[in-house]
This record gives sequence, structure tokens and C-alpha cells, in this order.
Amino acid sequence: MHTVVERELELNLVLSPERSIPVPARLTYRTDDPYAVHITFHVGSDAPVGWTFARELLVEGVFRPCGHGDVRIWPTKIDARSVVCVALTSPDGDALLEAPSPVVSAWLERTLLAVPPGTESGRLGMDEALARLLTPTPADDLWLSEPRPSDESGEGEA
Repeated sequence: MHTVVERELELNLVLSPERSIPVPARLTYRTDDPYAVHITFHVGSDAPVGWTFARELLVEGVFRPCGHGDVRIWPTKIDARSVVCVALTSPDGDALLEAPSPVVSAWLERTLLAVPPGTESGRLGMDEALARLLTPTPADDLWLSEPRPSDESGEGEA
């Protein structure tokens, strides 16, 4: 059985140092995809915009700057409020978002209770899939016991 940990929240999309606009968003964590977190932004377009990145990146970003490339995360204070900044880069443009640290931390805590760090691989079902793949079937026994033609049949020799 898989668990989904979700949290609706409001982020601030930073347009300039003096101006930001609120953006409704949803944080989603699924135990059947244990290494990833998903953020869906409702930005007033026809379809929501979604980003997926490593849960470990968000966990680290709550405490210290981390990430490079498309996703960078760091903690800071703005007007005495603790926030987590998330900088996203894509071919369509860049976005800087601020999320309230207490909300993100509480949600992350729930994901860490659902799947503790270091136990993610056990949620992927790899061992069970590999065992099913390697388990002999009755057809395997038949295939292994049938005589096969040999390359040394002697046909075509003069």
C-alpha cells in the first residue's frame, strides 16, 4: 500500500526585491516514488506547472544552501519570517519562490516518518521484481532439458 503526503500552501513568487505575488501550490510526496518530491504551482494558466526533484535536496535546503543547475534551495529570513527560497531554472525562464519554513519543515517531517532516510530503496520493490524475474518456471525446466541441435551436426560437410 502506498501513502501520499500532501500539503497545500501559498508561496511567494519574487518578481523584484520590492515585489512578489502569492502563488497557490501543493507539495506532494508518494511512498511509491520515495526519492522525489513534487511541487505543483497553480499560476493561472490552463494547466498547473509541476516540478519534481530529490527529497534530499529539499531536506538539506531547509538548513543550508544546496543544489545547482535547475533547482537551488536555501534558508533565509525575510522581515523576521523564516523562509525557504527555491530557485528554478528552465528553458521557459527562471523563478524565485519563497515558502514558509515552518510549513515546509512540518510537511517534510511527515514524509520522513512515512519513509525514513536510507529506507527508500526498500519501497521501490526492486528485490521482489528481481526475485520474480529470476524464479524458474516450468517452461524453463523444459527448455533446459530438451536436446538442442549442435553446430557440429556434420551437415554440409564434403
